Amino acid sequence: MKTVLMVAEKPSLATSLAKILSHGQSTSRKSSCRACQVHEYTGKFHGEPVYFKMTSVCGHVLSLDFEARFNNWDKVDPVELFSAPTEKKEASPDLNMERFLAQEARGVDYLVLWLDCDKEGENICFEVINAVKRSMNGGGRMSSVYRARFSAITDTEIRQAMQNLARPNENEARAVDARQELDLRIGCAFTRYQTRFFQGKYGDLDSTLISFGPCQTPTLAFCVERHDSIQTFKPEAFWRLDVRVQCGEHRVLSLDWERGRMFDREAVQMFAGVVRAESSATVLSVQRREKVKQRPVALNTVEMLRVASAGLGIGPSTTMMVAERLYTQGYISYPRTETTSYSSTFDLKAAIRPLERVRGMGEAVRDLLSSGGGHARGGHDVGDHPPITPLRAAGEEELGGDAWRLYQYVVAHFLASVSADCRYAATTLELRIAGELFSMTGKKVIKPGFTALLPSHAIRDDETVPDLASGAQLPVKDVRVADGQTSPPDYLTESELISLMEQHGIGTDASIPVHINNICQRNYVTVTAGRRLQPTPLGIVLVHGYQKIDRDLVQANMRGAIEKQLNLIAAGQADFDAVLEHTLATFRAKFQYFVAQIAGMDQLFEVTFSKLAESGRPLSRCGKCMRYMKYISAKPQRLYCAQCDETHALPPNGSIKLNKEIKCPLDNFELVLWSAGGRGKTYSLCPYCYSHPPFPGMKRASSCIQCYHPTCALALPKLAVAACDECEDGSLVIDPNSGPKWKMFCNTVACNVLLHLCADAFSVTVCEDALCEVCDAKLLSVQFHKDKTPLGDGETKRVACMFCDALLSSLVRWEHAVAKHPMHRRGGGGKRRGGGGHKRRSNKPKDKMAALEAYFV
Repeated sequence: MKTVLMVAEKPSLATSLAKILSHGQSTSRKSSCRACQVHEYTGKFHGEPVYFKMTSVCGHVLSLDFEARFNNWDKVDPVELFSAPTEKKEASPDLNMERFLAQEARGVDYLVLWLDCDKEGENICFEVINAVKRSMNGGGRMSSVYRARFSAITDTEIRQAMQNLARPNENEARAVDARQELDLRIGCAFTRYQTRFFQGKYGDLDSTLISFGPCQTPTLAFCVERHDSIQTFKPEAFWRLDVRVQCGEHRVLSLDWERGRMFDREAVQMFAGVVRAESSATVLSVQRREKVKQRPVALNTVEMLRVASAGLGIGPSTTMMVAERLYTQGYISYPRTETTSYSSTFDLKAAIRPLERVRGMGEAVRDLLSSGGGHARGGHDVGDHPPITPLRAAGEEELGGDAWRLYQYVVAHFLASVSADCRYAATTLELRIAGELFSMTGKKVIKPGFTALLPSHAIRDDETVPDLASGAQLPVKDVRVADGQTSPPDYLTESELISLMEQHGIGTDASIPVHINNICQRNYVTVTAGRRLQPTPLGIVLVHGYQKIDRDLVQANMRGAIEKQLNLIAAGQADFDAVLEHTLATFRAKFQYFVAQIAGMDQLFEVTFSKLAESGRPLSRCGKCMRYMKYISAKPQRLYCAQCDETHALPPNGSIKLNKEIKCPLDNFELVLWSAGGRGKTYSLCPYCYSHPPFPGMKRASSCIQCYHPTCALALPKLAVAACDECEDGSLVIDPNSGPKWKMFCNTVACNVLLHLCADAFSVTVCEDALCEVCDAKLLSVQFHKDKTPLGDGETKRVACMFCDALLSSLVRWEHAVAKHPMHRRGGGGKRRGGGGHKRRSNKPKDKMAALEAYFV
């Protein structure tokens, strides 16, 4: 029996697909990749019985990066990055995704790819193909590789996709490769140069990176241009006539002056005098018209992002994350689409009927079905994916929070798009007083149509216009001169920014939220009330600096032109190498000019930010000059030595304080203590060693608990107790500063394992040369106060294994540290205890200790 390997883009999607395709008969097993399961079943493929294996990746298998030697910011000139060799690396090394895929592909005859049906998904297809082809029977010939195309996780759609398999599109994958390479080279070159230049001079920039991006920077420029319009706006005083006339015994009508507002007060006063001299207004005409407000076209990604921000108060990045989850769970169709029209084969009735069970939609659904099933407006078919539609009914208790609100909107928009148009009557009354023309308008809804589902589109019933005949005379009751001032525009909303990005071709429907999120994370803009984007001083200075040196760097049309070239690659109409070469040559020249003219931007920084020497507060001594270094708390946290004119990096988050004036035995720098807060980690680090690892095998950004120094009381050999069970390379270490609430945690940045030990113990120390005979962990020496000892019989000290000793293990509480670092995994505060016989890996960090011993010998 032949074997078919099927690969989806996410584990949850693989589960759903396997359930549908196996008719619920698949079995699941764990795999060598902790994030992915393998679902197995038998069936037919190409008319013959086969064995199916369905699994998944977790997004991109590979990421593009420079070769390792070009990732040293201190040694590589950024201009080299325009031509430096690149390589594909595992996107998530801890998952070992390539090895996992190769293992599952052994002896496989066919490969069926169920990746998302967009250009990024096409790119991941070829990442998977390259990972498995050597393991497949026949070397993974492309004739054995198939591509499923689908837009919804429904039984019908998935089974149709399985019956109509296609081939992966290499042109679209190459277009993504081109975008990745351009963004990497251009973004890294500018980002590295300006980050080092400005962070080395100014202390209150408050951004970890002074980043540049071919899409990110024009996006920021839209926000700054609106800010500039607000700042340069000069209000002007204006005046207008407010006239009221009597209509019958009890009603007074307010009229609108045809001239609107005027900026000449004396002229308005003159007109007011003329009007006051007239005792009555003459009705010239009464016009009554029935008007129609059209229902919306089908929902695409950009419109969903706009409405979510403006109407639901959900940011674009969160909206896409929630929409992706709704899609993989089968509640809505694929959320990344530019199309706004339903296909001729789309069964509207079948799509409408299940929505009767959605809260608040029952009556609308019944009305649509009774009227024949609804009719949609013609939209725009881009040919990528169908519009976003609901696939099945759900309730608030099932989804909750933002997911429910977004789902509810998708349902409402879908039903609105196939409902009747809104019909209303508009009445206009025209009058004349002493030669001046006035009017009054009113609206009245005849049939609300789709606006009953989308109240934000509803026509407001204005004041009704009385039934008057031409020539009627209405007494003038009041004439006043009202004044006011012109007002500046407000800051851009996310919704307005999304529209501008779409209009100018900045980003794609999938990447627009990423670019907006980036300028927020970099502290270039802040999101204020009403989800308006207000640029920060840093964002303003950056855009003004680019405009001063080279306006093309912030012009939207430049990125739009690149996107057009990338689309031509995807369509097979442009050469990959030619597009890459031309674009990189253009930006390399611009980068070199930017570097030569950086003083122009620096002048703007000088008047906005404080220099390093004027920033921060004294904290610890420099190991070179023994002068106090200043602690710069603004992002990125760092220490600055004015005497040596050097900056030393610190961890990006958490708090920093001096560690009891203890000095590093290697370089004489005073150690600092980093803390993540109440339930987080706390550890020492040397400001110099943190960026300049002293021993072979140590990585940059290593703290004392990752240092191999054999005699330092704060280094790994003195504090390590056992290997961490939850990560590959971590060791559990004692926090020597945590008493009397002693803590032990994993010494790797990405792992947030945290243990609380022996509350109220007087001291807890590691016995370096004594190992547990059961689990190979180092023994601990625990000293209690006489009046607080849990040992019994007056005993105050115990030397034992924290995991295997019955009493000490009962005093251990496991949980997860606060995720202060962006790489920390998020986890709940679960508890567990290390009991007797709990087998652990060796406490020694693999072969590094042996290498260290050889190093010192």
